Amino acid sequence: MAAGAPAEAVTAAATRERGATVWLTGLPSAGKTTLARAVAERLAADGRRAEVLDGDEIRRFLSQELGFTRADRHTNVTRIGFVAQTLASHGVLVLAPVIAPYAASRAAVRERHAAHGTDYLEVHVATPVEVCSVRDVKGLYARQAAGELTGLTGIDDPYEAPKDPELRLRTEGRSVADTAAELHAFLIERGLA
Repeated sequence: MAAGAPAEAVTAAATRERGATVWLTGLPSAGKTTLARAVAERLAADGRRAEVLDGDEIRRFLSQELGFTRADRHTNVTRIGFVAQTLASHGVLVLAPVIAPYAASRAAVRERHAAHGTDYLEVHVATPVEVCSVRDVKGLYARQAAGELTGLTGIDDPYEAPKDPELRLRTEGRSVADTAAELHAFLIERGLA
């Protein structure tokens, strides 16, 4: 930035260059990916470098050999955490809508970020299982109820909700635009947008 540039321009440029990972955790069909994509659009409109690392896409392209055991889920989460931290260290604001059901896995990702001096913010998309099962965007709850699927997070496999996330977003009865606005405001408050 040129000498004598207005303070607002310097601050805006620094914000655009500061990377971080915003990890959106929650149950299947909680609205994590929809929310991440809505916020990414807002950020892009503001000229902010943002990338969505969708948990389903990562499974399909980077972790296809993994199953859904506790160890495999941990490996998947730490892989995503590695990619997120690497991107964030290069100035990208990473939105990672990933279930990450186990607190220890999320802690490992947080520790990796801390070890590399990269910001990490955990956002709990706190949608009750009853609401998620009605949304059921992938048909997982219906398949589990029909006996076609086992190991569904929050039903017959545990989901360890964050005890102290940086932000807890309640989505029940709210529009995507409303929850996206809340998350975007949070990122502005943290100097990331």
